[in-house]
Amino acid sequence: MASSILPPEGEQLATGWEPDLAPADSLIRQAVLAHASWAVDAARRAGKPWYDGDAWAGGILGERGALTNWVVLKQPVDPAGVVAEVARELPGDAPYLFVSPWPTGDLRPSGLGLAGHPPLMLRLPQTATTPPVTDLEIRRVTDADGLADAERVLVEGYPLPELLPFKPRAIYVPAFLDGSAVWVGYDAGVPLATAVAYSAAGLTLVENVAVMPAARGRRAGAAITWAATTTYDDQPAVLIASDDGQPVYERLGYLRVERWTVWVKP
Repeated sequence: MASSILPPEGEQLATGWEPDLAPADSLIRQAVLAHASWAVDAARRAGKPWYDGDAWAGGILGERGALTNWVVLKQPVDPAGVVAEVARELPGDAPYLFVSPWPTGDLRPSGLGLAGHPPLMLRLPQTATTPPVTDLEIRRVTDADGLADAERVLVEGYPLPELLPFKPRAIYVPAFLDGSAVWVGYDAGVPLATAVAYSAAGLTLVENVAVMPAARGRRAGAAITWAATTTYDDQPAVLIASDDGQPVYERLGYLRVERWTVWVKP
């Protein structure tokens, strides 16, 4: 009886990770490809080194701070082999995040350190959610000054100590606004919260959520994340959650889907 469910001999069976498979084959595939696109987009727009192949994608925006540079696996391949390819294809001395949607072996012999296994979280656009209220004024960035405000909050509020003291354009250059929607929350003109929405593979990727200490406890994180989440309100939204952020995202209707693996090349 078991043989009755076997496909005809020679039939090609999709695994879900073939390069030519449609992104919408699954929500997980969409999330993987959205993160891979994010890894490349900013570096490409800034004229910095980037690579996008069948197995992985990555970009190098700067020489300091792993969060500045991303490498994302696109297929369940040997991660140590990809680390070796990254060294050949991208500048070898730059730090980066190595993001795998699949469990990996020990990559310490390849020079990486384990950052953790954060959850991928997903929110469907049909989810009924009461929008959070904050006393901050939430604005979408439209110019270089606003972009510098967003970058300052990200560097000082996240924080990213490798990029201190703050100097603009370490992460965001003006062309960044051509591919991403950047949001900033202000209190009397002072930038205190930020988040980014990036659309790719049919999903909204929410990234770079940060809040300054002066805005914590004022629902600033929820409000700025909501602005990014609903930028493209007909799309599902995804994000990789920090421990501190998970309760905030859950109140916005996000669900934990699965854990990913994040390594850091220092």
